Amino acid sequence: MIGLWDTTGNEVVKALAAERRSAGGVASGLALTLIAVVEEKKVREAEAAATIAAAAHPCRLLIVVRSDMEGRSRLDAEIVVGGRLGPAEAVVMRMYGRLALHAESVVMPLLAPDVPVVTWWHEEPPNMIANDFLGVVSERRITDSAQSPDPVAALKQRAVDYAPGDTDLTWTRITLWRTLVAGAFDSTEARVIGAKIVAPDRDPTAWLMLGWLKSRLGIEPVLEHTDRAPRLHSVELQCENGDCVRVTREEGTALFSRTGQDDRYMPLPKRAVGDELAEELRRLDPDQIYAEALGAMAGLSGLDHRNPARVHVWKDPALAAIASSAA
Repeated sequence: MIGLWDTTGNEVVKALAAERRSAGGVASGLALTLIAVVEEKKVREAEAAATIAAAAHPCRLLIVVRSDMEGRSRLDAEIVVGGRLGPAEAVVMRMYGRLALHAESVVMPLLAPDVPVVTWWHEEPPNMIANDFLGVVSERRITDSAQSPDPVAALKQRAVDYAPGDTDLTWTRITLWRTLVAGAFDSTEARVIGAKIVAPDRDPTAWLMLGWLKSRLGIEPVLEHTDRAPRLHSVELQCENGDCVRVTREEGTALFSRTGQDDRYMPLPKRAVGDELAEELRRLDPDQIYAEALGAMAGLSGLDHRNPARVHVWKDPALAAIASSAA
């Protein structure tokens, strides 16, 4: 590891090049550049998740930590190639003062050449991605609405602000649920006429599951709130022929029930963030099914037909604070 304190972007570029030469083959064959926008207290979490994801997708990891935007502009950096982060080149950049508002000035020269760029916010998602140049420059943008104080409102904002190439880890967290529900129709062609989802009031995965069922089946699912479960508890489908299909979460498993059949237990583990991130990095094209589910959840249509190119909209939080105080 190389540590650079109170340094410049040019020194970081030179130090990364020197470390790559020292690492030799460890640093070859990068699949993408992953920009992680992270709060200071979550840097180790982001590194752990990126290590898991890098095992499947060797990448250049650029972790951006913005702190104390009112202080003196300063850049501290750590460079790690291989080693504890696996097949990844990592640069952890802590930016202070006004430099934090222009993180792209340091990040852009560090992008790996000729590979896609993915930006991941391991913190509360931005209200508008276009306000963050690190999102504008990327082909794929990964947010996590669960990091917001109001996860459901944040997920609905993702629909308002959506552009093809966006995704949210809330969607990734219901991948296994969607697999189990879809698997119920391998042996039947009965039409679904109703659905009920049981989950806590502020669980964004339940709302996105509702949007997915609505967009796929053309029905209006019922969302029933419960305080007895910490997250999405069950999904029940009513079929036209009278059959009922129910998937209920238990500890690490799902109980699969169907009219006229014996109950079965299926795996439904809680996955690490790194596994969820690795899943999203498998595809770098827009996810049309996610767009339709998100739009159905938020009552919006045509999300997948929006312009995928974003234009940076500069927003200075200092000026916004002054305007707010004046009002």
